[in-house]
Amino acid sequence: MRRTFLAVALLTLAATARADDPKLVLTKIAFGSCADQDKPLPIFDTMAAAKPDLLVLLGDNMYADLDRKVKVTPDVIREKYKLMEKVPGFAKLKATCPMLGTWDDHDYGKNDGGVEWEHKDGAQEALLDFFGVGKDDPRRTQKGVYHAEIYGPPGKRVQVILLDTRYFRSPIKKAPFDPKTRISATIPNTDPDATFLGAEQWKWLEEQLKKPAEVRFLVSSIQVISDDHPFEKWANIPKERERLYALLNNTKANGIIILSGDRHLAEMSLDTKAIGYPLYDVTSSGFNQGSKNWRAPEANTKRLAAMPFGDNFGFITIDWSGDDPRVGVQIRDEDGDATGGFKVRLSTLKGTGLGVGTVPVPMNLPEGVLSPAEAAKKVGEKVTVQFTVASVGGKANLYLNTNKDFRAKDNFAIVLPVKAQTGTWEKAGPTTFVGKTVKATGTIKLNKDNPQLEIADPKDLEIVEK
Repeated sequence: MRRTFLAVALLTLAATARADDPKLVLTKIAFGSCADQDKPLPIFDTMAAAKPDLLVLLGDNMYADLDRKVKVTPDVIREKYKLMEKVPGFAKLKATCPMLGTWDDHDYGKNDGGVEWEHKDGAQEALLDFFGVGKDDPRRTQKGVYHAEIYGPPGKRVQVILLDTRYFRSPIKKAPFDPKTRISATIPNTDPDATFLGAEQWKWLEEQLKKPAEVRFLVSSIQVISDDHPFEKWANIPKERERLYALLNNTKANGIIILSGDRHLAEMSLDTKAIGYPLYDVTSSGFNQGSKNWRAPEANTKRLAAMPFGDNFGFITIDWSGDDPRVGVQIRDEDGDATGGFKVRLSTLKGTGLGVGTVPVPMNLPEGVLSPAEAAKKVGEKVTVQFTVASVGGKANLYLNTNKDFRAKDNFAIVLPVKAQTGTWEKAGPTTFVGKTVKATGTIKLNKDNPQLEIADPKDLEIVEK
């Protein structure tokens, strides 16, 4: 017995040391969500056998509110965490690799709960204890459990950003109960003051996205990209998701892959228009809450792959060799077999900070300078416009476009004709302008219903941000 205790203790100390090592190069990461502590959890043994360098828990790390006869309190939440800690597979996994995590509604203590939950501060303390967070850690005094870590040296840095989508979240609006579907579907909350993250967390997130890293895993307990199912998702507060995409664009944060849970299924979603490169949202749920019987996939027009039934976990591999490292993402079943996945080079997860096919996100403009949308309304007038160039077309004349797709209905273009390609612009080409913020003065004209501004004097065009 003493030997067993000593072995586990040594493994725990080793895992803690690795978690604190800034030189730890991550090559294997396990993640997932939704574990009912009162049911078998053999999947933890499977995960431990895969020997991940890091475990990321996405929420519903236990269930505190399943027994409706018991009023959920911080003490009840602590009891449920203690039951989870006693699960042998979980103890093995926790002892052999570092662990990070956030919460969702059931370990938060209230189904679909948000800012209104009366025991959220007590629930926060219980979660921090479960994760072994030090008494001097900032999370012990801040409101909410959001947190971030960066692992690895320059060139191999992995940033894990854990969002808190519960503590500050405004109430979710629901439609009346539908007897046919037996649910009350969520509907968009368009209140201008509604929020997911709250002011302080938004400020913190911006700071995190500006830190240097090669790969970033943005952890949200609920799905970000999926629009179509009737349950909790970021689309419940549309302006907040728009704000998230705008922040990713404005910070030009590279290497982002979203990890999400909650849905009791696994799937991979892809949005090619949200930011300046493909944005993946990988959902893994649940450790033992997946449907045990066949069921059709949920509605999701952005689905790339799915495992709609069966327990599952996510597994990430990072191949740092070569000039262009590659990230592999898989959904694995209870046996450890891959049921879906993708591989992507880091060179693909880089952009100009502009969404594909979208008008550039708003920027703070100098007085008297218009955005493309404003300038488009000034046909026949001489104006000054400023934006970040998404693409450049033309062989002789150069067309500086607001969109990657110049055919888009809302594309705005600055035309740099051959006669104005002198002086500063004598050797100008696409690489001169793409991803740069430009300012130009001229008269707005229409070209097949698309507004454009043609440069007459080379001095009327300048790059204001390189």
